[in-house]
Amino acid sequence: MRIEAENDGVSASRNHLVFAYYVTGHGFGHATRVVEVVRHLILAGHDVHVVTGAPEFVFTSLIESPRLFIRKVLLDCGAVQADALTVDRLASLEKYSETAVLPRASILATEVEWLNSIKADLVVSDVVPVACRAAADAGIRSVCVTNFSWDFIYAEYVMAAGNHHRSIVWQIAEDYSHCEFLIRLPGYCPMPAFRDVIDVPLVVRRLHKSRKEVRKELGIEDGVKVVILNFGGQPAGWKLKEEYLPSGWLCLVCGASDTQELPLNFLKLAKDVYTPDVMAASDCMLGKIGYGTVSEALAYKLPFVFVRRDYFNEEPFLRNMLEYYQGGVEMIRRDLLTGHWEPYLERAISLRPCYELGINGGEVAAHILQETAIGKNWASDKLSGARRLRDAIILGYQLQRVPGRDIAIPEWYANAESELGVRSGSPTFKITEKSSITNSFVEDFEILHGDYQGLSDTMTFLKSLAELDVFHDSGAEKRQMRERKAAAGLFNWQEDIFVTRAPGRLDVMGGIADYSGSLVLQMPIREACHVALQRNHPSKHRLWKHAQARQHAKGRGPTPVLQIVSYGSELSNRSPTFDMDLSDFMDGDKPLSYEKAKKYFAQDPSQKWAAYVAGVILVLMTELGVRFEDSISMLVYSTVPEGKGVSSSASVEVASMSAIAAAHGLTINPRDLALLCQKVENHIVGAPCGVMDQMTSACGETDKLLAMVCQPAEVLGLVEIPGHIRFWGIDSGIRHSVGGADYGSVRIGAFMGRKMIKSIASSVFPSSNGLNSFANGLSPDELEDDGFELLKDEASLDYLCNLSPHRYEALYAKMLPESILGETFLEKYDDHNDPVTVIDPKRNYGVTAPARHPIYENFRVKAFKALLTSATSEYQLTALGELLYQCHYSYSACGLGSDGTDRLVQLVQNMQHGKLSKSDDGTLFGAKITGGGSGGTVCVIGRNCLQSSQQILEIQQRYKGATGYLPFVFEGSSPGAGKFGYLRIRRRSTSPKLND
Repeated sequence: MRIEAENDGVSASRNHLVFAYYVTGHGFGHATRVVEVVRHLILAGHDVHVVTGAPEFVFTSLIESPRLFIRKVLLDCGAVQADALTVDRLASLEKYSETAVLPRASILATEVEWLNSIKADLVVSDVVPVACRAAADAGIRSVCVTNFSWDFIYAEYVMAAGNHHRSIVWQIAEDYSHCEFLIRLPGYCPMPAFRDVIDVPLVVRRLHKSRKEVRKELGIEDGVKVVILNFGGQPAGWKLKEEYLPSGWLCLVCGASDTQELPLNFLKLAKDVYTPDVMAASDCMLGKIGYGTVSEALAYKLPFVFVRRDYFNEEPFLRNMLEYYQGGVEMIRRDLLTGHWEPYLERAISLRPCYELGINGGEVAAHILQETAIGKNWASDKLSGARRLRDAIILGYQLQRVPGRDIAIPEWYANAESELGVRSGSPTFKITEKSSITNSFVEDFEILHGDYQGLSDTMTFLKSLAELDVFHDSGAEKRQMRERKAAAGLFNWQEDIFVTRAPGRLDVMGGIADYSGSLVLQMPIREACHVALQRNHPSKHRLWKHAQARQHAKGRGPTPVLQIVSYGSELSNRSPTFDMDLSDFMDGDKPLSYEKAKKYFAQDPSQKWAAYVAGVILVLMTELGVRFEDSISMLVYSTVPEGKGVSSSASVEVASMSAIAAAHGLTINPRDLALLCQKVENHIVGAPCGVMDQMTSACGETDKLLAMVCQPAEVLGLVEIPGHIRFWGIDSGIRHSVGGADYGSVRIGAFMGRKMIKSIASSVFPSSNGLNSFANGLSPDELEDDGFELLKDEASLDYLCNLSPHRYEALYAKMLPESILGETFLEKYDDHNDPVTVIDPKRNYGVTAPARHPIYENFRVKAFKALLTSATSEYQLTALGELLYQCHYSYSACGLGSDGTDRLVQLVQNMQHGKLSKSDDGTLFGAKITGGGSGGTVCVIGRNCLQSSQQILEIQQRYKGATGYLPFVFEGSSPGAGKFGYLRIRRRSTSPKLND
């Protein structure tokens, strides 16, 4: 329900009420909005006890009343900042555990006793989880007031931490479920742990002085443009310089240290300055997004130039609201730090923020709280949110959608979406008739080379290109996605554009055994990444304003620049654009080292995605000696969902390198191109993946499995999928990353195991003095015939998968430790000889399971490949399915399972062994987790028949019923990048051109 502004405000109650108001330890934004609610409660004659870790002056400077009581206690830590712009995800979870989990029993006992001692009538939380549970234990009603909750914020952090700390998010959601209802503020995140919701207007602090009064007090003349730098902690070592500001501008600096020296056009504000007044007296604001800054910027119609914070999941929802009301301009981090402010500030003062809704949320919220404390019941009888949703949000489900595919979004996401009436994500285009799309793009473009091969997604992409130069001056157009605006000015329509396509892949068999040299079987999926690329001489290249300002600042003429637009940026909270001078890839007269490039892209996580695209340029420079003298414009549009374990990154790399190669006349065969793309991911992105993803994306073909031995990348050929067999992928909703902690540690464990096996084999192989040193009880009888030759091979084992299961079991299985501490391993073996991972001396690594998995997986894949070409029978399908199940449980033994993927595999088993399937000879036969594990997608094998598809849909619905998340189903296949080739297209001269 929505509560609008009340004319009479918060009326004084006949009852003298006592409120216990808990405030989270994260930042000042929560405290400043709590002040407004508390102020109205006190004006109504009530006592308010604020429990907080924030400084007292935040409250006492604005509320002078004996009815305000401050109790300094920190009961949650919020998000721990690694620096001014980056959240440390693992440290946040560890700090929360230290603050709120380990002392939980004593916290609850203390809070219950305290609540009873003050005779609290109502507990209010913004948004401390344990406060809700303490209130329930004390028999007191509780209400939350917030725009986000910590279960949602921490959900992605848990995925970065692997299996560790998962219980933290479960506990937070359970705590919130004791809350009676939520008073929800605009710009909210999904908060599924709450049963009932009441929406209120923005909560903002009121103004005390007029714009004219403030400027007069600060000595600012009327014609001076003013930007307020409201950063809440500036980056370490950052020095502000006079040239950062355009001529005639003044910057008011909040939170500057006493020792910080400022240029003449920067003015240090007092520490106790009342920020809303100064904001209203300024022309724009520069800072990072938080509820307080965004709400007050909107309320006072102040344009906001913002820099992204990394890994704080509240931000995209506030950013969408800010931009929807035309109040925001995003600044690239490196432009902030290097002082290229002018184009952003000039853009900001041209904005006309249009937020016209209520700003008295503090008054409205106080009224609701008072009525609740008196006894009014706002809540319904719904089941608690925590029980409704134990798996979906808690295990990392994020707001992700794929263009062109309808995916049901849980109610809480739909609500968040309709609040603004806009959708984030990639642009979508309705396809009603194939012929109409075909005719449309054929009319718009002349295809000078290549064939779109009737692929509907390629037609959609070409249609989106055709529509880029169509502009309208309507108000709705001004509110379109920024990524589409940026793309609209990307290309010169009078020049050729190169278009490439590379699909994702479904890991049918092989998975994480690829880096151990296994045979793998991979299927290119229907979903793919498209890249459009154009070369232009630097003098003809249309630069974005901030890129142009950067070149002017360097005092030189036009130089080659790379500009990239990536559709779908909001799906994973990354910046939609990236640009760099191509000279940044040079270190003197040589290409930049991979290590330096990795640091270059890692310095701004919101733009780290660009390493997958721009990194291919550096690899081509380094490995093939290519020199790039023209500017490059690229549009990246992928329908391969991120974090699902279907190689979204490989498809981007392969499509990008294919486009750059085509535009520059480079002939690179698909296999070599895949190996080059692997270098991008291993050395520039820093993800320790094998090569099967890139190989499948580059070399795969429709409805065939790519068979490859990863030693390092020997393609054996393509295996036809028999007509009676079909594969599906079902997304668990749990976000997966090959850069994640679990994947890397399992890989390290496998390489440790290989090193130990080689050491054991060497210890029993004849030594240089002619004597045999038989260790661990081995006898000469065991080494008859070819035993010594086998040991010789195993002493120099290059890939684990070259060791057969029977040799592993006979000689080595019992000698490997279950786990080993990193420093213990390094002391004994020196190194694990894996070029893309680093051992943490303080970490304990599993060895037995990670080493055993690839040895047996290689055998399973060989058996699977042989079975595919065997006679059609029930036994064939049952055996294929059994191999998938075995692989799944081997993943789990390595620590790469997840609750969601386990649930999906169990649902397939239930379907397979159900009475109906038995009577109909069965249609589904097996399932396994795929790719890097720890979430992502499950591969399912079954009969190619209608009943199988119906059973997949039933599993989809059952999973939704259990978790609240309707999984995405991957079905169908498409050609790899090599088979697709490239299109060279040009706008027809009769079509309207943006550049005319």
